[in-house]
Amino acid sequence: MEVVICPDAEAVGALAASKVARVCRDVGPEVVIGVATGSSPLALYDHLARLVREGSLDLSRATAFALDEYVGLPVEHPESYASVIDRTVTQPLGLDPARVHLPDGNASDVPTACRAYEQAIAAVGGVDVQILGVGANGHIGFNEPGSSLSSRTRIKTLATSTRADNARFFERLDQVPTHCITQGLGTIMDAREVVLVAQGQHKVDAVAGVVEGPVTARCPGSVLQFHQHATVVLDEHASAGLAGAQEYRNAWDHKPDWQRWR
Repeated sequence: MEVVICPDAEAVGALAASKVARVCRDVGPEVVIGVATGSSPLALYDHLARLVREGSLDLSRATAFALDEYVGLPVEHPESYASVIDRTVTQPLGLDPARVHLPDGNASDVPTACRAYEQAIAAVGGVDVQILGVGANGHIGFNEPGSSLSSRTRIKTLATSTRADNARFFERLDQVPTHCITQGLGTIMDAREVVLVAQGQHKVDAVAGVVEGPVTARCPGSVLQFHQHATVVLDEHASAGLAGAQEYRNAWDHKPDWQRWR
């Protein structure tokens, strides 16, 4: 796991975007990107969109798979992840909407829909680079504490704290769905590269658990310690609980030029 500490949230977005762009260019025009929702990756998407506008990155033939979707929320609802991904990812990055996939949160047969999603990812050869945020309770995707570390795409009940966190996107807490379909931890771990971003003091405990805590289902994101190519990009606030912060800074500052991705 590579941990990079940036001075602020804007720098996190810029640096993480440069990493994602590097993978996209190395893989080629038909790169497969895993995309996340939430506030954490928004700056990353903004910087990727800038690269697209400048002509230094072309994602028109890329394929994207979203991490998750609410169950029972109409697709046209402004806070469905189909809507959120469309306005924050698909349109700004110039993706082909036909190549952007989300779990079917309104499927009549949820288990079959989950298996179909796994099959769709496998059919394109898997995800080349997975973008992640992390919840305050350590979840990635909607894999709440207690999730199996080898889990696949499935329906999950959202934790009370997660629903409370997401209530800011709705008028009232009771409008936040109680269930979702999410890629599993095992599915996420299949991605060839993972880029996780986290900003803010409220992510301190989660980040410490993901990066330096024991690998445990109580902190689902800690499974990334077993990933061969996981990059974690943090601002100063989110990194405040890391015992090894100075070592991570030293490693980044002395990284050989040929290994750098910006």
